[in-house]
Amino acid sequence: MPFVKTLSVGHGDMFYISHASDNFTIIDCHLQEHNKAALLAQVWTEASKKGCVRFISTHPDEDHIAGLKDLDEVLSLQNFYCVTNKATKDDPSVSFKHYCMLRDGPKAFHISQGCTRKWMNEADATRGSAGLSILWPRLNNPHFIDAWVDAKHGLAFNNLSTVVQYNAANGVKMLWLGDLETAFMEAITDEVPLEKVHIIFASHHGRKSGKIPNAWLDKLDPNIIVIGEAPSRHLHYYRGYRKLTQAKAGHITFDLTDANKVHIYASELAYIPENCPLDWEGQTRFDALYYTGTLNI
Repeated sequence: MPFVKTLSVGHGDMFYISHASDNFTIIDCHLQEHNKAALLAQVWTEASKKGCVRFISTHPDEDHIAGLKDLDEVLSLQNFYCVTNKATKDDPSVSFKHYCMLRDGPKAFHISQGCTRKWMNEADATRGSAGLSILWPRLNNPHFIDAWVDAKHGLAFNNLSTVVQYNAANGVKMLWLGDLETAFMEAITDEVPLEKVHIIFASHHGRKSGKIPNAWLDKLDPNIIVIGEAPSRHLHYYRGYRKLTQAKAGHITFDLTDANKVHIYASELAYIPENCPLDWEGQTRFDALYYTGTLNI
């Protein structure tokens, strides 16, 4: 029974996917002392049900890698996916040092547009595909090269971000953008193979600085945009689109069991999606959470 969960971790990002196949994927990490034990226990419980576990790092900003060493110690990560880079920091944290160790070590797989790998997007007799596609970066693109150089010199990391698409077995498509900035996305519009998706996790936690350009939104035509937990004064609210706001919902779980449906649950009892009409189908699979409605695609 596949599902995607976006974790409420404050001003950072952390997601995981329990696939319909024997795959488990974690995207980014933001663990703090007050939530670390509970979240590690939760992720370990779900990951231990699958034979292939991978971690995808969108980019090495601290709010996307905090607690990575702890996560690795619990899960013994064997598959570390990241964009090829030589990012540096003047005062590297424990998490950044661990990121660099994994990035440059034998467990790393450097992702780029159109790359293939067992069992990320290739199946065999052992295991099915996870349904993951890498839409960006194109390594020879001059805008990416500029972002690569900035990261090498420790100047900026947002535009080093990868774009990941998940094509779930039930027909639902979801998209992650890391922390790509608006001007950068505008510059690479024609270089990214954008198509209709159903759920987007807004770039840069929903900040105005990462507003998804209209040229992208026209191609992506999302049913729902999930806005992260950046301070409200910095958020862009995507007027005219259906939205879920993590700051109010808490953890959000997307149940992808039924064909062409997304049953949505929140960890906060009082959460009522605003500007996001959903169908009510009385779902109870995640009985410890609060069912908020169903998106029919």
